[in-house]
Amino acid sequence: MTELQRLLIAYDAHRAADRPCALATVVDLAGSAYRRPGARMLVTADGQLTGAISGGCLEGDARRRARQCIQRQQPTVVTYDSTDPDDDLQFGSALGCQGIVQILLEPLAFDNASNPLELLRNWWEGVEEPAVVATVFHLDGPSTAPARVGERLLLTTSGAVQGSLPTHSALYERILTDARQALTNNQPATRSYPSEVGQVRVSLEILRPPVRLLIFGAGNDVKPVVRMASTLGWRVRVVDGRPGLAQATRFPEAEAVRVVPVDQVSTLPQDGSFALLMTHNYYYDLAALRHLLNAPTPYIGLLGPRKKYLRLLEELEKDVPDAAQRLQQRLHSPIGLNLGSETPEEIALSIVAEIQAVLAGRPAGFLRDSPHPIHHRIASDGELAASAAVSAVCELGG
Repeated sequence: MTELQRLLIAYDAHRAADRPCALATVVDLAGSAYRRPGARMLVTADGQLTGAISGGCLEGDARRRARQCIQRQQPTVVTYDSTDPDDDLQFGSALGCQGIVQILLEPLAFDNASNPLELLRNWWEGVEEPAVVATVFHLDGPSTAPARVGERLLLTTSGAVQGSLPTHSALYERILTDARQALTNNQPATRSYPSEVGQVRVSLEILRPPVRLLIFGAGNDVKPVVRMASTLGWRVRVVDGRPGLAQATRFPEAEAVRVVPVDQVSTLPQDGSFALLMTHNYYYDLAALRHLLNAPTPYIGLLGPRKKYLRLLEELEKDVPDAAQRLQQRLHSPIGLNLGSETPEEIALSIVAEIQAVLAGRPAGFLRDSPHPIHHRIASDGELAASAAVSAVCELGG
């Protein structure tokens, strides 16, 4: 379950109980911090928390301010500066954060379909494509400014736009143009726009669909892979030709489990999911690999020794001479990171970690040896905290 899913479930429960809520969102960051722009935390009037906006150092003060926000029914922006040595113990500089974080606090109106969680819900429930959400979080001017703090627009890759930001204005068009650019570049950003009454600052957050993982194979060694992948919020499907193994009760965390005989593998949709071949059956793996040759699959992991892949490739090249070229950048065999894994759980960890590294475009070495910033890529909703945990466990297991 992703962080957004947890937020929506908690929000629905609070709404059903008529329990007032506020949403805290990281909208801007200078320097280093545990969470990046787009991290969210739901706060109730009685202080219940769902989600996180930091590693724990900001939540207490943010909860107090969020409850005040609920009482006043006004959005506000709070700045936490952990670069200030006087605030070391209070805001986490002593832990090495060394960043300036801006948090937008908003009371949520249950009857308003444009409140931020409802806007995100609309995208999530039909999620098939990336999107960008532009959020106004700073105004220099008075109430006559061309926008208000907390107003948003959400733009999908297909061009659909929704949200509360007033349309038919020069500011709207400029924000929409920058949102399109951010989506094209697949990079979040913060933008400032001059207006007649002062600066308007806007956070452009990239929303990425959850990773889709298709696993060929339903043996016992697939179970921990499904569990770990689902913890990251990935949507997992399991297919196998053996009815006795391909059962939903064996994989409760999977989105779908199907019995697909080997001669029907070619009928599966080619939707760009990441793929794992874990059938322990040469001919089923061959059918799956042949099916994936022309699919827009960015990652194919093949369980087994390298000689197995070489034999499969030789078989494929009888019909498809350029099979090796088509698979060169996508296929990983042997599968997984070199963690010294032995047990099914350890092997699952190395597999999931390898997919995360591919997803993030990282070499998967020790962070202590990297000269680059830790957060080179802004993770999708819920992915950052979960993948950080996987990274920590991988280092312990390495």
